[in-house]
Amino acid sequence: MPSGRDAPGPVHVPPPPGPLVDADWLARRLGTPGLVVFDASVGAHRGSPLRVPGARPFDIDGTLSDHTGPLPHTMPDAETFTEELRALGLDDTSTVVVYDAAGIYSSARAWWMLRAMGFDRAAVLDGGLPAWTSAGLPVEPEQPGYTGPRGDFTARPRPGLLVGTDRVTAALADPGTAVLDARTRERFTGEAPEPRPGLRGGHMPGARNLPFGATQHQGRMRPAAELRALFSASAGDRRRLVLSCGSGVTACVLALAAEVAGYRDTAVYDGSWSEWGLPSELPVVTGPAS
Repeated sequence: MPSGRDAPGPVHVPPPPGPLVDADWLARRLGTPGLVVFDASVGAHRGSPLRVPGARPFDIDGTLSDHTGPLPHTMPDAETFTEELRALGLDDTSTVVVYDAAGIYSSARAWWMLRAMGFDRAAVLDGGLPAWTSAGLPVEPEQPGYTGPRGDFTARPRPGLLVGTDRVTAALADPGTAVLDARTRERFTGEAPEPRPGLRGGHMPGARNLPFGATQHQGRMRPAAELRALFSASAGDRRRLVLSCGSGVTACVLALAAEVAGYRDTAVYDGSWSEWGLPSELPVVTGPAS
């Protein structure tokens, strides 16, 4: 597997056919110059003993989140993002497949971060590492980190793909926008406590609940028609979506599902409930959505 930067010349791997690729698509191209595979696992799944051969660590828990503030998993600035992705050997002309060890979870966050920073040549591995291993495809021991040559990637931020409380507040009052919350129903209603200390239970007034797990079946993303039905049940005929969750990770699973379903005006609330749920004047309600 090549571990260094590609030689000058044409890109050898075309852009992914969409926001998702399956294990066969990746297996047929693995090791091709121009292809970069990122492991974006977080939490208990981070540091899995096995990886897709040649995968590089996209560390959302670490260097690829902003640790200057109190909120988890928020986007670093463009300069930091550029430096970290260059250190991982990413070129502007690379084609990226990102996966995680849980299935479709934090890989969607990495995909959305790349998109928010102007990089579109990326897709999520449908089913993640479990789908790869269940297909009998090769794995190798996890390595400490990437040590190959630097890339030439430059972040080109797209305002509006990651938003803050002002945009969310406006969206809640906009009849043309749906605010969807990817947390479980019990957390959304306030019946279950938040896993992060100090957060209020409940949800934003006017938000709707679409748990991220509902977008998947047996660890893979549901077909586009099923996803359209899910979003229609939650968002009605509103085509603008603002997506939230606990810390901005599973909201990106909804963003990925929305892309597959055909939505093109989508934003992710970067602070999500880790910000909105803090004691503050931001309104919170409990019980089912009205």
